[in-house]
Amino acid sequence: MAASISTTFYSCADDDDDTLVIQPTSGPTQNIAEIAIEDSRTDSLVVALTAANLVSTFTGTTNYTVFAPTNQAFVNLLATNNAWNRVSDIDATTLTNVLLYHVTAGKVMASALNDNTYITTLNTQGSINSEATVIEVDITGGAKLNNSSNIDAVDIEATNGVIHIIDAVLLPRNIVELAVIDERFTTLVAALSIFGDTITGALSGNGPFTVFAPTNAAFQRLLDSNPAWTSLSDIPRTTLDAVLKYHVVSGANAQADEISQDQVLTTLNTGTLTVDLTNGAQLKTSSTTQGNVNIIVTNVQGTNGVIHAVEEVLLP
Repeated sequence: MAASISTTFYSCADDDDDTLVIQPTSGPTQNIAEIAIEDSRTDSLVVALTAANLVSTFTGTTNYTVFAPTNQAFVNLLATNNAWNRVSDIDATTLTNVLLYHVTAGKVMASALNDNTYITTLNTQGSINSEATVIEVDITGGAKLNNSSNIDAVDIEATNGVIHIIDAVLLPRNIVELAVIDERFTTLVAALSIFGDTITGALSGNGPFTVFAPTNAAFQRLLDSNPAWTSLSDIPRTTLDAVLKYHVVSGANAQADEISQDQVLTTLNTGTLTVDLTNGAQLKTSSTTQGNVNIIVTNVQGTNGVIHAVEEVLLP
């Protein structure tokens, strides 16, 4: 509901001096809740918000961005659980967490959505210290969220924010699921899959975990460092197992602002990493041949832990 422009002619005494005056209208006049109620595409969302007692959240003056699932999106969600025949069958806690996962603070227009970035939501389901979970954004070949939901309509402006219409209900993700949906971590996911669900199964548990995730480029540099390695399968399994576990800190959900200079982190394979903040966020490994490794993405918060991306594979 972007502001429209109206044109009005004012006639002066001299007919040759007619003037075209362009006057902008006042802009959006409805809040997010009112727009959702009037839009036939979001009837089920309104039912869900009502059941979760969240309608009033979107009637005030605080700005929010809402990624609003369509009616069909809710139909598809209900079909995933035999116990759910209607929105009211979803327990209140789950419903509230799911709905808040579609909302971020402030007004975020479509033009501000960038590829391979994360949106911090209002959902804190399962995360330690009530940290807010994230949605992954991919705009290559069409805008998608969490690699599962298309953005079908954008920039429906309200007096207290903006609505974007999406075609699937988003569910909060754990750290394994977040790694899977981010195309920058496809090699990491492939490395983990070599061990079946031994590692991924553990990392899908309650946690909390802090994972320093190497990018695809980081793994390529690791392969290039040894002439005998052309693919992950060339790396001895015991070596790969030790390396992967060296990237995981168990029992902690350490966001960037909770990591301090010279802090020692004990990893899943009982190795240690030391934090160095003197030249940006970096990690010192136990390897005598590896220098400090940069942390290049922080605070990818899942339901059971947090991911920070690193630009090199950490060597124990």
